[in-house]
Amino acid sequence: MDTGLLASDAVEQALKSGCDAAEVFIKTSKRLSVEVKYKAVEALEAANDCGIAVRVLKNRKLGFSYITKPEELRQAVEKAVEGTLWTEADQYNEIPNPPHPPFDKGGMGGILVLDKEIENISEEDAIKKAFILEEGAVNFDKRIKKVRNAMAIFSVSTTAIYNSKGINISYKTSAATAHILALASDGQDNQLGGDFAVSRRLSDIDFTSTGANASKMAISFLGARKISPVKAPVILDSSTAFNFLGILSASLSADAVQKKRSFLAGKIGEQIISPLINVIDNALMPWGIGTKPVDDEGMPGSKKTLISEGRLTAFIHNTYTAKKDGVASTGNAVRGSFKSLPGVDVTNLYIEPYKKVRIQGFKDLRGQVIFHSNPRTFEPSNPLIKSLSKGLLVLDAMGVHTANPISGDFSIGISGLWIENGSAVYPVKEALISGNILELFKKVEEVGSDLRFYGNIGSPSLLIGEMDISA
Repeated sequence: MDTGLLASDAVEQALKSGCDAAEVFIKTSKRLSVEVKYKAVEALEAANDCGIAVRVLKNRKLGFSYITKPEELRQAVEKAVEGTLWTEADQYNEIPNPPHPPFDKGGMGGILVLDKEIENISEEDAIKKAFILEEGAVNFDKRIKKVRNAMAIFSVSTTAIYNSKGINISYKTSAATAHILALASDGQDNQLGGDFAVSRRLSDIDFTSTGANASKMAISFLGARKISPVKAPVILDSSTAFNFLGILSASLSADAVQKKRSFLAGKIGEQIISPLINVIDNALMPWGIGTKPVDDEGMPGSKKTLISEGRLTAFIHNTYTAKKDGVASTGNAVRGSFKSLPGVDVTNLYIEPYKKVRIQGFKDLRGQVIFHSNPRTFEPSNPLIKSLSKGLLVLDAMGVHTANPISGDFSIGISGLWIENGSAVYPVKEALISGNILELFKKVEEVGSDLRFYGNIGSPSLLIGEMDISA
């Protein structure tokens, strides 16, 4: 499929139909997924997908349509143009101009997003990876009785964006994912544990460790008990801390601010959380799952500090929200799929780990320390755990998605390990913590060095000052 010719014809058709501007967004992908069970292939699926979206502007009125068959593109343009008859004019509707300076040929700008090892992986090798994942869980401990959802997924996608203003860019990305659940049993109690890892580069994923982490989690919960209500410090493991950062991220969107759905509205320049916390959004991080050279409107990605030492410094924007606020787009236009218009979302968002502790990672050519799928750590050697005389290490949080995105209030169930004198004493289940996201982050007393990404959001472990823990 000649995407360039296809898109230019569609744009020309829209302009001839009286539109002031037009854009074509094309997404093609191939995906190979493997699920294994009891050393046998449970499911093997290969899929190829294509989606094309058309966005047009006519007298500041927006029209939009999408298709899955390239031969229907002319009809899609007609439908998008017709859509402008039924929408209201909006002075902030915009299709962006090309970035300055322009990208080099191919539009990649040297950003690392395509791993040839993933692109060329065979079914045989994909199956081997899934078996390694399962073996990592099963071989960890004899108390592991079952493994569920031992899945390895590999995909390559091509994104192309063409518009009437001169944007003409395409790029290819890869992704690999490992996901697994393990069931542990000691004859009296059964517990589930899970883990997953994802990166644009295959070598970043340790399939054995991912399986072992799931088993380690399940075993750590065996014999879990309820505790009496207590007021004590809490350590959020990276896997739970990232969930709370995810709630905060929704309010960092300028779209949420403009729609009065953000608890951070009007707080630029204010100290909103602990001065120990820096929150970064980096679209250029090598191999990050949110990394890409341009956003879904064709604007350049960038690295930006949104919260600096606890002080709110910026919101993220797409072209529409930027024009509304009279600023430049931050390159955060994101489409949920080709079926949706560009919204606003983070790329690779993370809490910066504690700098004074030696951090494992690698340095790219610009000297930045980069983090990928670091092993999940809740060992007694963790400095945050060793420093705790009494408190709860939270390893699992249930219902974080129910937090109120407008107020930031939450009430969630948690499980973890009760810590005394720097050591785990017993596992805890069915506890409850509640509060407000900003208040939670204000109470951060220590930030760990164990940054780990879960998808495109990452966090190190965090030590929170005393919280009310109820049964």
